[in-house]
Amino acid sequence: MKEVIRVERLKKKYKEHLAVDTISFSVEEGELFAFLGENGAGKSTTINILCTILERTEGKVSICGYQLGKEDDAIRSQIGIVFQNSVLDNKLTVKQNLYTRGAYYGLSKKEIAARLEEFEEHFELNEIVNRKYEKLSGGQRRRVDIMRALIHNPRILFLDEPTTGLDPKSRKLVWDYIHYLRREKQMTIFLTTHYMEETKDADHVVILDKGRIICQDTPAKLKSQYTSNRLVWYTEQSEEAENILAELGDGKLTYEADHYRVHVKSSVTEFLYKHRDKIVDYEVIKGTMDDVFLNLTGKELV
Repeated sequence: MKEVIRVERLKKKYKEHLAVDTISFSVEEGELFAFLGENGAGKSTTINILCTILERTEGKVSICGYQLGKEDDAIRSQIGIVFQNSVLDNKLTVKQNLYTRGAYYGLSKKEIAARLEEFEEHFELNEIVNRKYEKLSGGQRRRVDIMRALIHNPRILFLDEPTTGLDPKSRKLVWDYIHYLRREKQMTIFLTTHYMEETKDADHVVILDKGRIICQDTPAKLKSQYTSNRLVWYTEQSEEAENILAELGDGKLTYEADHYRVHVKSSVTEFLYKHRDKIVDYEVIKGTMDDVFLNLTGKELV
């Protein structure tokens, strides 16, 4: 695959505070790349640097083959950005906002109209196109923010907390379109999110803590390395049950209400087959990206 973003030893310093501390990573074309960290970890600072909004202190960055600091106009033509806070005009209608933004990129009215037709297929644009932006619900605003970022058909879409506060329907619309962009247009998606389940389809995950990268890999490999599965056995509390579970030998055992819960690193298939006459009502819960983040940072992503 072709590399579209390369970051080498990037730093951003504010007086004595190092907001981004010597980070390096790369992103392949067509990837869903997840950038995770709690508030203040350096996520938005990094994105603002990559998007030419903020100057770096040190390091090298190339985007779509263009060098940050030397070819910034070319970089801007290749990227779209959905910020946490909107940059659209409250007093203009959705249509006026999108036509205005399209004109910024040199698109003709015919080209913008064609883009809006495509958006209607995925974002139910017609029901809001003539409404003022300030009159829209939170979910409708976010959909328009994404359309604004995509009006010029960029190669890379930066999404900074794109679904925070959205209702389930709006979140589904957003994610259905993201999957469409990757599948049909091979667009690269650079995502930050507080919803860890949104990283399950990511090709690559980077976790930041206090400005530094503490791990980066695929979700599957991170879960394999930094989490354990949980066996939940629904049964009455008893010495016999605890003796059986002790055979697993590598997990913390607890009893809650009506079930035992034990963390296990190894496969439990043979264990469950051996005790199939007694362990009947059970489930195996796999480790999650929430577990990865908590185990690595000692904090929950909220």
